[in-house]
Amino acid sequence: MIAEKRILAVVPARGGSKGVPLKNIRPVHGTPLIAFTARTLRECPFVDRSVVSTDSPEIARVAKESGLDVPFSRPETLSGDRIADWDVLVHALKEMEKIDACKYDVVLMLQPTSPLRTPGQIALVLETLLSGGLDSVWTLSETDVKYHPLKQLTWSDGRLDYFDPRGRGVIARQQLEKTYRRNGVAYAMTRTCLLEQGKIMGDKAGAVLIREPVVNIDTLEDFARLETLLADSEVKA
Repeated sequence: MIAEKRILAVVPARGGSKGVPLKNIRPVHGTPLIAFTARTLRECPFVDRSVVSTDSPEIARVAKESGLDVPFSRPETLSGDRIADWDVLVHALKEMEKIDACKYDVVLMLQPTSPLRTPGQIALVLETLLSGGLDSVWTLSETDVKYHPLKQLTWSDGRLDYFDPRGRGVIARQQLEKTYRRNGVAYAMTRTCLLEQGKIMGDKAGAVLIREPVVNIDTLEDFARLETLLADSEVKA
């Protein structure tokens, strides 16, 4: 617990990834990807319950071998690639409140695809949420100005245009306001945010800026970058 609040961590790991099949359990240096999240959670005593939400028996098996609990199976209706995080989290919250016969105050979403997160980062997200009286907190990374929204273009039917018409007026990078992207390290939401507001970014939303290296796994190239970062950290250690 933190500030007398009961914390439920949900690790969403569906089996139908199209980019990299079963990426959530793909080995990295001999370790299944989901096991990195399991290791981190073992160092988070302030999290009261940690569960995996999956529709895949194979992912469930590997998750259990990694020390994670899989007390329910995600229904087929929540297994498509267009299912929102909110649907998955609400299902997990309701299932766990039924199984554990209690109410959880905060739901923490930890996607296996962000394996470099640390217990300290998770703790900071929860402390920011609760000390600030917020209803949701996401982790962010600063976006390189080269990828600023006003510098993005569209190219369709052979025609080039600005993604945002305001981009035509940008002459120097000093004109561009800093922008940030969610990096998947951690999301925290109050029970009220999920069940009453019906969203994962609540009306009083905050953020924690992560300055350390982050890898958010979507492609084989991301796996290669993760392997490089892990190898570098082993050398430095």
